[in-house]
Amino acid sequence: MTTPPPSNTGTNFTDATKVEQLTSHTYSASFPDDWCIGSVPHGGFITAVFLQVSTLHFSTTLRTQNQPNPITLHLEFLRRTQTGPALFTVQDTKLGRQTSVLHITLSQGDRVEVVGYITHSNTSTETGVSSPHTHVLHPTPLPVSIPLLKTNTDPNYHLQAMPFPKFRKATTKSQIYSPQTQPSPIISDEWIRLSTGEPWTNTSLGYACDMFPLPTDFLSASTPTQTQNHPSNAKYWFPTLLLSIDFKKTLPTQGIEWLFIRIERKQTRNGRMDIAMTAWDEEGELVAISNHVALVVSSERNTSARSEVKGGKKIGGVDVCTLHRAIELDLEDGDSALLVYRNYVQPRSLCLSMPKYDCSAEKNLQVKEEPKCNLEQSETSHVITSPNR
Repeated sequence: MTTPPPSNTGTNFTDATKVEQLTSHTYSASFPDDWCIGSVPHGGFITAVFLQVSTLHFSTTLRTQNQPNPITLHLEFLRRTQTGPALFTVQDTKLGRQTSVLHITLSQGDRVEVVGYITHSNTSTETGVSSPHTHVLHPTPLPVSIPLLKTNTDPNYHLQAMPFPKFRKATTKSQIYSPQTQPSPIISDEWIRLSTGEPWTNTSLGYACDMFPLPTDFLSASTPTQTQNHPSNAKYWFPTLLLSIDFKKTLPTQGIEWLFIRIERKQTRNGRMDIAMTAWDEEGELVAISNHVALVVSSERNTSARSEVKGGKKIGGVDVCTLHRAIELDLEDGDSALLVYRNYVQPRSLCLSMPKYDCSAEKNLQVKEEPKCNLEQSETSHVITSPNR
């Protein structure tokens, strides 16, 4: 049996996750269709693009921090993403000597879809206490021969055909080798490499930590195998609610070909599923730990029409959150509040002008200082108070 050929269809990982810096704190990307599950870009793919943004930010805007390596990531998936252009907005939440933290927001049009925090450090200069003890997998994974795995002739592992490839297009970007029998119904093992021929890197780990075969109990409830190639026959969709990664080992610059991943699910109940993953390299060193919460819903939810985003609080009839990305607005009768506006230079270097609000009709409020706009990224604070105070 020969080595399975790399995937030559669609985009590779490098091109699909490419980001472009627009300003010091904004970045653009474009999500291709062939990295989607149905009509929604794969959650691990989105995670990888977040890591591309943070890595580029630390190599440009924050290069003097000398903290090129992500060490933790936490993402909250608020709404479905979609193919096409996307904007990433970065806030330098904390800049420190040992670690620095970014808050990153992904938006498409007026929709804020994914938010997250990524912490960076310099793993080549880390010092501190280490323990000789490390996690041991139970039950023990079956032994593997990497040379035999490359030709799909290892007696313990086989190249697994991923179901519903026309619906789960992002799964075709990897080759997963599974044991003949999984350790248990809630534990699964896999050796995985990219089918595009590219190596695993610190950024593509985001995709690897969200790529695994469908649980057999959900697969058996789907349409029979002979019709699985039709997109509509995929019965379930597993949208991610949150995803976190603890990077235990920084991968070499040239990357590595193989990762071993163990996936454990404690319980699936009422359409909500937990996922815990550990990723290891060929030498048996722990590379990353990842935890997820996902929903189990009908695949029709994936392709249904997207509802419009409801507007937030308004001043003078203008939706503040939509027009100016208000960070905080909490107005109660008779209370004071701090309203922080953030302007961003648009891709064509156009700044959204901030209108002068007539707040007299809004809870009898007054604006002490009128917003100003310039062509640089800025924050302008305005204290809005009741005239009774």
